Amino acid sequence: MKNEGLLDHINRFVSLNKEEEALLQNYFKNKTLKKKEHLLKDGQKCNANYFILKGCMRMYYITETGTEQIVQFAIDNWWMTDYMSLDSQKPSQFNIQAAENSEVAILEKNMQEELFSKIPKMERYFRIILQKAYAASVMRMRYIFTQSGEERFHHFSSSFPEFVQRVPQYMLASYLGFTPEFLSKLRAKKK
Repeated sequence: MKNEGLLDHINRFVSLNKEEEALLQNYFKNKTLKKKEHLLKDGQKCNANYFILKGCMRMYYITETGTEQIVQFAIDNWWMTDYMSLDSQKPSQFNIQAAENSEVAILEKNMQEELFSKIPKMERYFRIILQKAYAASVMRMRYIFTQSGEERFHHFSSSFPEFVQRVPQYMLASYLGFTPEFLSKLRAKKK
């Protein structure tokens, strides 16, 4: 299969036979993105789920003051989409952009239901993935409400060291809810 990373990820949660693996290829399109290229812009309808085969993507919105607020990152073998827009087919309030050169596998909304009917295990796979994403989102909110900026930084750094190495400092600060200057002070203090 051309999307080995995707296939490996699916097989971690559900077991596909060779026929299902071959059929699965028909439902995904691949796209290569250059750094800063968008998959989705605020105001567009989200029409797909995106699996990051290689690279790093970010989801963000622009605040009333004109600053970017990052709400999610995704690296190799992670999913990303705007489920609110995807499900409602209303314009998105978010942007999805490549934080580095990236390659994604795209499952368009109009293909997803057909995929589920042809390979019912895929519906179970997506349920498991959504449960995990929801749990992570709830824990992130808890950390934002209960931890200091310094505690959030240390928790994130120890839990996801690959992000700290790959993501520009201003993006990491936005995601963690503080300024790049505060992050610089934390990193200097750590040394």
